[in-house]
Amino acid sequence: MIAPPNPRFAERVRDSFGRQAAMRLIGATLTEVEPGAVMIDLPVREDLTQQHRYVHGGIVGMIADSAGGYAAFTLMPAEASVLTVEYKINMLAPATGERLVARGTVVKSGRTLAVARAEVFGVAAGRQTLVASMQQTLMVMHGMADHADAARL
Repeated sequence: MIAPPNPRFAERVRDSFGRQAAMRLIGATLTEVEPGAVMIDLPVREDLTQQHRYVHGGIVGMIADSAGGYAAFTLMPAEASVLTVEYKINMLAPATGERLVARGTVVKSGRTLAVARAEVFGVAAGRQTLVASMQQTLMVMHGMADHADAARL
């Protein structure tokens, strides 16, 4: 297991996720937080779908980006924040099911950049189908508060 530099990493990640209005908007919840790994759960709703009734790729990208980003955030120092620099996502199957689950893991955690990956699964009747695979690069923002109000102080 990776030792995070911030012993309060889980509380910090949950607090940050709780301030994500975009995740609230789509109904996503943070279900697991471990050093270098997180899981996000999203109940599938009709208002999240595109014309073929699959969950829209933008929504799949949102939960993948957040899962990878928060996985990386678990390994960042207490005085740092995180910001996605880029990501590449492959849609592998239609995003359908009762819910989507995004599992983010850290590939490499560096002083300036982190690399993470996320897999998104559609879950139906207890069966998981891999619907997307993403890899991303994140910037470690040293000395930047994790929320906008504190950054302006």
